Amino acid sequence: MEMEVDTQESGKQQDTINDKDLFKAAETGDSSTFDSLSPETLSKALSLRNEDARSLLHVAASSGHSKVVKILLSADASASVVNSADEEGWVPLHSAASIGNLEIVEALLNKGADVNMKNSGGRTALHYAASKGRLKIAEILISHDAKINIKDKVGCTPLHRAASTGNSELCELLIEEGADVDAYDRSGQTPLMNAVICYNKEVSLLLIRHGADVDVVDKEGYTVLGRATVEFRPILIDAAKAMLE
Repeated sequence: MEMEVDTQESGKQQDTINDKDLFKAAETGDSSTFDSLSPETLSKALSLRNEDARSLLHVAASSGHSKVVKILLSADASASVVNSADEEGWVPLHSAASIGNLEIVEALLNKGADVNMKNSGGRTALHYAASKGRLKIAEILISHDAKINIKDKVGCTPLHRAASTGNSELCELLIEEGADVDAYDRSGQTPLMNAVICYNKEVSLLLIRHGADVDVVDKEGYTVLGRATVEFRPILIDAAKAMLE
């Protein structure tokens, strides 16, 4: 499909920019292409989808091009596109949180992006911020009412994700904001178990200090200590004892 595009410069003949070129411009961050479109054409262009069912806004967001994102968000039609999902249920906010672009995350939220939207795996933007250790983005998502204890399809909360990656600062933030330290996923594992399995010492001790249950048993019958390596066990036992004193 060819799209008729009005360029705003007078004296220029009507150009035709095809969909492919627009998607390439969104991917490469070529903002001048979008600057040259009339508001009406820009709004029309927002309804285009590529083979992954992603909009131009989604492509620009996942490629980290904040200038293009802002031009696209200025179009009238952008409010209806901001929560439009691709084939795997990803919306632009998931992508922006995952790559860690704060400016784009803020722009999308200010345009009405649904902060608790889940993709096909049941994950929200906060799950991605947590699993990538993106503290600033997690803070901004939480300030826009991101649900702290929301579970994905395998039952993991953002704290499970942060505990697995070993980011203690992010774990601390989530706990302060009300994360359940003993939330269990579908295999019966808690954030503490995740931290122990991944040998994340600092996070394990942090969770114990915040009252995480050391005696919890997962669906395979393992306790937290059972999941720990031989050299890690005494450290965990000492930490748990200290909590009882």
